[in-house]
Amino acid sequence: MLERVPRLGAERVALDRARGRVLAANIIAERPLPGFDNSAMDGYAVRSAELPGTFAIGGVIAAGDVPGAPVPPGTALRIFTGAPMPAELDTVVMQENATVDAGKVTLPAAPVGDHVRRRGEDLAIGEAVIAAGTRITPWHLGVLAALGVTRVPVATAPRVAVIATGDELVDVSTEPGPGQLVDSSVHALVALIEDAGGTAHPLGIARDDLASLAAMISQALAYDVVITTGGVSVGDRDHVRAALAAASVEPELYKVAMKPGKPFSFGLRHGADGTRTPVFGLPGNPVSTIVVFELFLRPALLAMQGAAAPQRPRAPVQLPRGYRKQAGRAHYLRANVVRDGASLIAHPHAKQGSAMMSSLVACNALVELPAELTELPPGASTNAILLEAV
Repeated sequence: MLERVPRLGAERVALDRARGRVLAANIIAERPLPGFDNSAMDGYAVRSAELPGTFAIGGVIAAGDVPGAPVPPGTALRIFTGAPMPAELDTVVMQENATVDAGKVTLPAAPVGDHVRRRGEDLAIGEAVIAAGTRITPWHLGVLAALGVTRVPVATAPRVAVIATGDELVDVSTEPGPGQLVDSSVHALVALIEDAGGTAHPLGIARDDLASLAAMISQALAYDVVITTGGVSVGDRDHVRAALAAASVEPELYKVAMKPGKPFSFGLRHGADGTRTPVFGLPGNPVSTIVVFELFLRPALLAMQGAAAPQRPRAPVQLPRGYRKQAGRAHYLRANVVRDGASLIAHPHAKQGSAMMSSLVACNALVELPAELTELPPGASTNAILLEAV
């Protein structure tokens, strides 16, 4: 599916708006880091060839100072961390190893270049710094700032329209009446979309009639991606598939042998200008919605931005109590994974029903059980999708 979603364009954003975005071009250093030779320690700057010895103290140089007149032989400068090195001095002796007496300093032997940060030793001009496809972290921002990058080339953020369906749904601001439910999924989806680098655009709740849904889908197709929740199954009041067909959305995938999340659909609407709009039909149960998003939509949104690693990390985990299931569908268990030395231990939540939203609160992983598996013995290992670092 990832190869079927379109790739978006690029834009430049201010440095302070680049966190979490996907880099659209390689960053190449246009200035050296550090920009000048400087001291890595508080101490005394000298010529290494004159060590060991006793030196006149010719002055003090601190961070932000500019070296002055040339330093004569037999002279040391008191220097502080980050201060620029005078061109004729090549070594710094730590102050802990110095003995000061009567205006002179005695220093032991030290190798040439000791405690000196050389110009460009971190990054040289022309050196590749960050590769395209990288999601920008706070650490990347610090490097970009040091290199003087004020506008960062990033992939265009996918604009994602979200449509909820169902006569039973009401907005969170409405007190639900008999038979009504708050549309909770939309709030989780908005956060998940933004976490994946997109911008979410909830269009509201479509009622369980074909005309209402078709009108909202027609509006949604102006965005880069369309997500619907609910109504994707085959019940008498499930109109999503018919509405998508009316909007010329070509189905590519319908139903997945997984639990939760079986009633999932994916299609593409081909525009007259050659554009492709991915349309994802998510199940109505809130847990199913979130699991399907993690498995399919998050990777798709990141792939649209050219992310080098669109998938969340997977790792082997042990299930102390094992697990039993029927063959035929892959299971994704909400679980809390904890580290025990070099091992990861998964504790599945006791409530695994697709409407049990409380199971998401204590969940930091989805434990994968293959479709053909019927029993995982106690203590055996399987893979888990890590939703958070463990």
